[in-house]
Amino acid sequence: MYSMKFIVSLILTGLLSFAACLYLPWWSISIVAFVVAALIPQKPLASFLSGFTGLFILWISLSTWISNANEHILAHKISMLIIKMDNVVMLVLVTALIGALVAGMGALTGSFLRKKQVPKS
Repeated sequence: MYSMKFIVSLILTGLLSFAACLYLPWWSISIVAFVVAALIPQKPLASFLSGFTGLFILWISLSTWISNANEHILAHKISMLIIKMDNVVMLVLVTALIGALVAGMGALTGSFLRKKQVPKS
């Protein structure tokens, strides 16, 4: 069902994005997904899904772990500000979805760049 390239790019995107976000801004996940998709040849949809899924799993795990560490005190307050309801689970899902879309678009761009053929002169 899933090719080995898909699984490798999913894991690589997640791990490299975690490492990049330790030292770089949050949007570096898009650059990581772009590079992984440009280096591992896949169809555009598979590249998008691998970047999307890798970051979705990473950010849902990290935001749940961070929120559990302080007993969801900050998450309750932020969810009231952002989604206008006291729902920590929804906040975690929205957070993961935003990161996943950014990484998915970066991976899609990397896949399209790889497919682009430069005309010979």
